[in-house]
Amino acid sequence: MLKAVLYGRYSSHSQNDASIEQQFADCRRFAKDNDIQIVGEYADRHLSGTSDKRPEFQRMIKDSAKGHFQAVICWKVDRFARNRYDAATYKVRLKSHGVKLLYAKETIPDGPEGILLESILEVSAEYYSANLAQNVKRGLMDNAKQAKVANSLPLGYKSDSSKKYIVEPIGAAIVKEIFELYDSGVSYKDIVKILNEKGCRTKNGTPFSKNSLYSILKNERYTGTYIYGDIRIENAIPVIVPIELFQRAQERLRKNKRSPAAAKGHVDFILTGKLFCGHCGDAMVGESGTGKSGRTYYYYKCRTQKKTRQCDKKPARKHEIESLLLEMTIKNVLQDDVIDTIARAAVELQLRERENSPLKGFEQ
Repeated sequence: MLKAVLYGRYSSHSQNDASIEQQFADCRRFAKDNDIQIVGEYADRHLSGTSDKRPEFQRMIKDSAKGHFQAVICWKVDRFARNRYDAATYKVRLKSHGVKLLYAKETIPDGPEGILLESILEVSAEYYSANLAQNVKRGLMDNAKQAKVANSLPLGYKSDSSKKYIVEPIGAAIVKEIFELYDSGVSYKDIVKILNEKGCRTKNGTPFSKNSLYSILKNERYTGTYIYGDIRIENAIPVIVPIELFQRAQERLRKNKRSPAAAKGHVDFILTGKLFCGHCGDAMVGESGTGKSGRTYYYYKCRTQKKTRQCDKKPARKHEIESLLLEMTIKNVLQDDVIDTIARAAVELQLRERENSPLKGFEQ
């Protein structure tokens, strides 16, 4: 009895392709009708046949040299390859190992007629793939010229029924917080920690990392600029991050790239993003300095004073301002009557917003 293996392939881009399970069912019926014994199966899922970079396909070709089977059964010609060069190359390799190629749903006769028919089927498969790729590319370019969704959506956006960009409120809030924290001087490491502790997730549903943070901070789409390949359309999609905030983030990214060691020796500045200059209203950012004795001092400094010196606010010592805030919080906030007032206000706000609350988004 002839021994054979089954090879199946499924491309996620070809929505009408039969599933591998359906392919194998037809292949098993073919094997039974032709008295062939099946001794193995190989399946590549979500991989195109236009390339030979398919792990199971390569494993099958390698195993064909071991002499364990004498035939490979595919559902149709295009399951083996959608590229004439690959089809010819790997059929020769199988033949050199004494292995022939059979198709469950296409009958290829022996002789010259069979060679011609198989070649025509291979050319048709290659044409189908090339034509499909061209049509898909044309459709994406047409969408891009109309500022429609033509590639993966970044965190904070979703598409409407006409494929236009609209804001996804939960993701957009996360994106804006990332820019504001980074702009106020918080390090990558701390931003990642803050987001993950709050249960925030990336577009893919995974915890945040330095890489995912960097990709968000560099994404110009958040300023309202539509980008696809060489196509750029200003003010074409909803703005999540004001252009001034985005530009400040880019400037800090450039500085950190020039002096990466500046992020070392980190000390927690717990008021970052919460403390603002009483003179000009800009954020107060963490700073450190070394005295004559060699001792390191930590303080909060007005960002405007630091950058342009157009504010006369003097730095505030870290320990003093944090201790003062803690003392004032205990004295003025953590009192029964104040806590009751805050609790009532929070409940009233929650009740007012319940109707429009994006509950599913928060659960995610």
